[in-house]
Amino acid sequence: MRFSFDQPSHDDPQWFEVLRWAGAAACIVIADVAMTYARMKEATAGLVFLTLVVWFAARAGIRLALFAAALCTISFDYFFLIPLHTFRLQGAQQWIEMFSFLICSVVVGQLAERARRETMQAQQRRDDVERLYTLSQEMMLHEDAARLIRDLPQLVARSFALDAVVLYVRDQDQFYSTDSEVQPSVRASLQALTQGHGGTMSGPNELSCLALMLGLKPIGALAWKPERLSREVATAIGAQVAIALTRALAIEAYTRAEALREGERLRTALVDSLTHELRTPLTSIRAAATTLLASEGLDEAARRDLDSLIAEESARLDRLIGDAVEMAEIDAKVVQVRPVREQARALLDLACEESRAVLEQHRVSISVDGPDSPALFDMHLLGRVLRHLVENAARYSPRGSRIKLRTWRAGGRLEFSVEDNGPGIDAADLPMIFEKFYRGSRAAAAGKGTGMGLAIARAILEAHGGGIDVSSTPGAGAIFHFWVPLVEREQDTACDAGTQLQD
Repeated sequence: MRFSFDQPSHDDPQWFEVLRWAGAAACIVIADVAMTYARMKEATAGLVFLTLVVWFAARAGIRLALFAAALCTISFDYFFLIPLHTFRLQGAQQWIEMFSFLICSVVVGQLAERARRETMQAQQRRDDVERLYTLSQEMMLHEDAARLIRDLPQLVARSFALDAVVLYVRDQDQFYSTDSEVQPSVRASLQALTQGHGGTMSGPNELSCLALMLGLKPIGALAWKPERLSREVATAIGAQVAIALTRALAIEAYTRAEALREGERLRTALVDSLTHELRTPLTSIRAAATTLLASEGLDEAARRDLDSLIAEESARLDRLIGDAVEMAEIDAKVVQVRPVREQARALLDLACEESRAVLEQHRVSISVDGPDSPALFDMHLLGRVLRHLVENAARYSPRGSRIKLRTWRAGGRLEFSVEDNGPGIDAADLPMIFEKFYRGSRAAAAGKGTGMGLAIARAILEAHGGGIDVSSTPGAGAIFHFWVPLVEREQDTACDAGTQLQD
């Protein structure tokens, strides 16, 4: 163990304190022997003793310095004042020298102790400022308001090396703590503190409690242990936590308000979009049906054209209703993923077969890179994703252009891509293309789509634990790339029949 004369901490054992005092006495004895052997004069010896007293005061505090001053005074009288080796003093001069030395030792020791305390206080203030700055930086780095509120006790405890911290938020009537549970007595104390006009108090279990104030209004309370924080530091911590808490609550309130406004905007957009999209095929069907009912001046070819128009618009209307229903199911989180063992090539073939009507004017190629052993996925839902991507590629690509479908395995994922030679997607549309009800500039200009298809596709893939992205070069087509986890055995699958779509 390293021996030190520094001020002891509260954790130092009692025997260590005794060692420090014994060490001080030993130093003085060594100085006596050395100065006696060197035959130093009384003036020189007095300066050496004063130096020792100052050193003990600066390093260990006033109590040890006074003990050293008493020993030095006795040693000075015994070894250096005539008659030597006695405690008798001859004449007024020696009495004056003796008391002058004693008074100087006490005064110098007190001055050194004061300087030591001021140095320690300055160091403590600097450390407290650094900790407060660190705490404020960590609180500012939190972007998630709800998480910041939960993490505030851990941030305070870590910054100031506290054993336990409890935060009470009055508006939420919630407690957050570094411990697993908050005892009822602590809850009652913190709630009582927020009912008054602020201030501090001593809580149960050796906790110190502080009201968090916003102006004159209590917004919560903070409790901590042990009681090592000064009043100034505790007040500063309370002010920072109150500001962070107010900011987090304001962000949460703003987020909720924005979510409500956005939800209302999306509902309005959905109603407007569906109203427009549903009226278009209905108008065509009504006009064709009215013309057929009139049946005057219509030849067989015209009748077939009208029958074909009614069939096409009815299919379009059915797709629109299906999209609306599927989007509602996604929002209600009731769509379930039911994986079965299938081959990826079978999924591609099925999607092309079901989209045959829109693919007649295009050249379709299918490629499977690597092995195509059965894997677990929902054939119906992934087929829905693939059909939407294939039909989009056909809808926006010129006749006779190539549409390429690929599948491969990489990094524990079953991956697919749909590539076309169409006009591509504008760079401004790429970040928003998978958002609900968003239609790119080309789709909006052409009056195609409701903006629900790609959002549905992304939700389906996220339910599988997968994802989707897109890359595009204007004028050179687009490549939609999506993937799901590669699961080949039943016991390994995470997508059981109870898995639901997540937001």
